[in-house]
Amino acid sequence: MTAVTPIQRAGNAVPGPVPAAAPGPGDEAREICAITRATVQAAVEVLAGTRPIHQLARRLDQRCLTVLQHRAALTRRVAARAPRTTGLLHRNASVRSVRTCEVTPDVYEASAVVIDELRVRAVAVRLERSKNVWRVTALEIG
Repeated sequence: MTAVTPIQRAGNAVPGPVPAAAPGPGDEAREICAITRATVQAAVEVLAGTRPIHQLARRLDQRCLTVLQHRAALTRRVAARAPRTTGLLHRNASVRSVRTCEVTPDVYEASAVVIDELRVRAVAVRLERSKNVWRVTALEIG
C-alpha cells in the first residue's frame, strides 16, 4: 500500500494524483470486446464440459442460458455415442478475434472467431446494458 504525499520543491507543493478522465467511446468498445471475449470463451468451455453453466448466469439472460445448457447436453450426448478415435468437440478452444458494432448507446453486437482442435467457428453476440450492467441477450455459436 502506498500513500501519495506532495513533494516540496522551492516552497511549491506538487499537486497529488490527477483524477482519472471520464471514459471515452474507445473505452466502452474495449470493455465490450473484453466482455465478449470472456463470455464466448466461457460458453465454448461449457459446451466442452470443462466449465459449469452456472458461472455464466450473471452474464447471460435466462433464455440464452437455457439454450446454451440444452446445447451442452446435446453435445455431451453425441460425444458419449461417438467412437473414442474421433476428436473431441470444442476441446482447447480459444478466441482468436472479436469485432464490435454499436447499435445504440445501450446495445452492442459483436462477432468472435473461435478456433478449436477440429475447426474454426463464428460466434455472434448481442449485449444490452441494463442498470449499468452488460448482459448477453443473444448468443449464436456456429
